[in-house]
Amino acid sequence: MARKKKTDVQREFSEEKVAIIHEQAITDTLQTNYMPYAMSVIISRAIPEIDGFKPAHRKLLYTMYKMGLLKGNRTKSANVVGQTMKLNPHGDQTIYDTMVRLTRGNGALLHAYVDSKGNMGRQYSRDMQYAAARYTEVRLDSFAAEMFGGIERDIVDFAPNYDGTMEEPTLLPASFPSILVNSNQGIAVGMASNICSFNLAEVCAATINYINDPSTDVLRVMPAPDFPGGGDLIYNLDDMRKIYETGRGSFRLRARYRIDKKNNLIEIFEIPYSTTVEAIIESIVDLVKTNKIKDINDVRDETDLNGLKITIDVKRNTDFEVLMHRLYKMTPMDSSFSCNFNVLINGTPRVLGVKPLIAEWLVFRRGCVRRDKLHELAEKQQRLHLLRGLAKILLDIDKAIRIIRQTEEESKVIANLCEGFHIDATQAEYVAEIKLRQLNREYILKRTQDIELLEKDIAKIEKILSDPRLLDKLILADLERIADSYGQERRTQLVADEDITEISAEAMIDDYKLKLFLTRDGYLKKLALTSLRSAGELKTKENDFITQELESNNRSVLFCFSTKANCYRLGVHELEDNKPSDWGNYLPNLLELDADESIFFVLVHERNEEDTYTGEILIAFEDGRVSRINMQEFETKTKRRKLVKAFNPKSKPVGGVYLAPGNETLDLILMNEQHQVLLFSSALIEPLNRRSNFGQRVQKLKKGSRTEVFRQASELAFDDANYYVARTLPQPGRYLREESLTARQIGLEEL
Repeated sequence: MARKKKTDVQREFSEEKVAIIHEQAITDTLQTNYMPYAMSVIISRAIPEIDGFKPAHRKLLYTMYKMGLLKGNRTKSANVVGQTMKLNPHGDQTIYDTMVRLTRGNGALLHAYVDSKGNMGRQYSRDMQYAAARYTEVRLDSFAAEMFGGIERDIVDFAPNYDGTMEEPTLLPASFPSILVNSNQGIAVGMASNICSFNLAEVCAATINYINDPSTDVLRVMPAPDFPGGGDLIYNLDDMRKIYETGRGSFRLRARYRIDKKNNLIEIFEIPYSTTVEAIIESIVDLVKTNKIKDINDVRDETDLNGLKITIDVKRNTDFEVLMHRLYKMTPMDSSFSCNFNVLINGTPRVLGVKPLIAEWLVFRRGCVRRDKLHELAEKQQRLHLLRGLAKILLDIDKAIRIIRQTEEESKVIANLCEGFHIDATQAEYVAEIKLRQLNREYILKRTQDIELLEKDIAKIEKILSDPRLLDKLILADLERIADSYGQERRTQLVADEDITEISAEAMIDDYKLKLFLTRDGYLKKLALTSLRSAGELKTKENDFITQELESNNRSVLFCFSTKANCYRLGVHELEDNKPSDWGNYLPNLLELDADESIFFVLVHERNEEDTYTGEILIAFEDGRVSRINMQEFETKTKRRKLVKAFNPKSKPVGGVYLAPGNETLDLILMNEQHQVLLFSSALIEPLNRRSNFGQRVQKLKKGSRTEVFRQASELAFDDANYYVARTLPQPGRYLREESLTARQIGLEEL
């Protein structure tokens, strides 16, 4: 049987494919592929323009305007979303999200553009979801009329929509600086914008002052931003002036609260604009769970139709003010708002201060008003032109009737009237459309009077167009009207930063008594005394045991001394609270110790007003030396967490003892490998001039021997302690007698 010949298609797939590689400079690739995308996001999506809107906002509001929703009843949100797709080819949920933020019900704006009915969620809540578009209804708020005044009179440019089926405005003719009145945030490619909101009445007043005197200080009438959620703004004049001048900077916002002492409650009723109720509650719960705050019994979200409310149930005898200052420090109830006044000006992103923004808006608004007046002038001139033609004909109406009657063809009526009265075709067309019933004396007199009024109006408009000051008067009148009609009291209160009572760092820390337990393997267990009272046996890791026990409070400072002669400093409050069943905080991880480094001794130091260190520390070494170092030697200007070479590392340390102020004389014990015990007074140890000096030889050792134990004598309580006492140093010590340990039944291995 003969083989079938391969078809062209089979031949094509059987042939080996060869990849073709095109080399191109990376700069060309970025310019061709990346830059169009980046510019599209910047110009058409994320950065607001001088009218205060991003394209998505503008398309939505203009759609609602064309739907007639500035007047009349509300319509379903889903209807608006569907109509908006003619201008904005995005998904319905994206468009609805945009609408929700513009509504009065959501509360994200100081002055909402959309009047809503139904659940629109709340700006201050992350979890309060808004209802679906089919359940809510919307219309334009009366305030939105200030965005559309004169838009039908060619006062802004229009451009085709994405498929060329209709036109949309490139900007809305805002009659006030809306870019400053309602907040705007956006993230583009390589840049972002974050514009805070300002009080409408203050913005109008500042703009009026600027028009009258460009050198005015807008801070005098517009002192700071204003937010729909209220709160306290911590006011610093220098920081605010920097924001006003550069468009960059930050300021702090604080939650506002009231205290119910009778019921031991704190009620938060206003929070910073940049946070949410859920974020605050979660942070408080975390603080309580981790025992960083112990004064709170419960925290509840009691937000209802009356507004936001977070209720904190506190324990008795709690200092409310101190607790609130701690919550300000540790939760989003005190948040920063970072300003970045990045705005598109004629298609170019620019970061501008407040006064330059007002100036740019004024340039834009003057253009709108001029175009409005030019449009009005053209209409009146056209009307005057028609009436002047009518006036000529009315002087001899019989002649006009005769011309019309004697004209055989309708198409020639206009031409014959033009020839008979020396008027143009437009005037003749207007005359020809007049009804016979209007050819009476009253009509003729009224039209004649209209000519006089039009001439006066035209002269007035031309005067306005020729004098920029008269144009500005129209803008000023609008600003005054808007401030009177829509201005409201400031919601965000200003609190001078010097009036903020700063609580000391120590007061910010929970104060309670506790015990610390250090184990051989490097675990440090932190237990509140209240936990110890009800605790059973303290659990340790298998084959691990407790080597040191300290009683302290949560505000103390902890010093950890390592076998590499390093001293680590941290607050006791930085340690995680433990349960008796926990192993504790693992110091090698917490302090980031080296692999061959371990902690041999810890001490706690009470904080004092000067935040200085008092007392002395004794450190014993394997070679029988003991160093006596003043705690002030461990002080650093910056309170460093790690102090290298805290003592001389010539020999390995075996233990330490702290001599507190007023208790400098203690009985101490050294014991070597051969169980030779030396009991001596700390008074026999001379202080070192510097922590790096060698210590004093205390125990004489045979060659190859080493000191292993250094303790306070009170920890062992020998019955025959005098047997081991040394009056002078150095001494080798006496061999340990078994009967010395029977009183407390302590074995040698426990030493």
